[in-house]
Amino acid sequence: MKAMLLAAGRGERMRPLTDRTPKPLLEAGGKPLIGWHIEKLVRAGIRELVINHAHLGAQIEAALGDGSRFGARIRYSHEASALETAGGIANALPLLGDQPFAVVNSDIYCDYDFVHLTERAAMLQASGDAAHLVLIDNPPHHPNGDFLLHNGRLVPPPSPAGGGGGEGLPTKLTFSGIGIYRPSLFKDIPRGGTAPLAPLLRAQIALGKVSGEHHRGLWVDVGTPQRLAELDKQLRSALHSHSAKLANDAS
Repeated sequence: MKAMLLAAGRGERMRPLTDRTPKPLLEAGGKPLIGWHIEKLVRAGIRELVINHAHLGAQIEAALGDGSRFGARIRYSHEASALETAGGIANALPLLGDQPFAVVNSDIYCDYDFVHLTERAAMLQASGDAAHLVLIDNPPHHPNGDFLLHNGRLVPPPSPAGGGGGEGLPTKLTFSGIGIYRPSLFKDIPRGGTAPLAPLLRAQIALGKVSGEHHRGLWVDVGTPQRLAELDKQLRSALHSHSAKLANDAS
């Protein structure tokens, strides 16, 4: 199975940090944001990786290389300017093959176990679905969520007179930026064309072809310098606690 890491965004809200450093290379817990994802994917047995880039992309290639030091094989999809999510994926399709692949936003931090991605991809292939999304509780900066989840399926919004979120009713959740897709989902987007992902997903949801799951663990959208600093503090604290425990166990 292959995975794509989205790394082409300019990170305007992270300026001035991103004026000289691409957002995926900003560090939290002592390593670049994108580095956490690469290491977790490799531990999950997903070693064939594709990374798209635009803003300061040469820095990303210089920092990550061919992926060998991570135990991965990294190939790059260059964009002269960011093509949005679906456009970037479509542009990289020749590198992703003809089987379902995972896509992960590089500017998030999440403790979702990527081992599940291989399992979900096999289920998607067998079911004929177009996509599988990992959803999370709505964060304070995005209280209205993105998609409705009901019994493992993403469903269209109810009629204006309907409800949501009650017992037995769909729950509105936020898209984590982690998903699995069939290549055919992007077949109508020309290479180099700009296209958002949400309209493609909503069209497939209307057809009943998108599954989903609710991840209730840690998730951070590293969208501002403040969130980056908070994540850095949290990860360093966790690493310190882990090191202290190892020292105590060894004594």
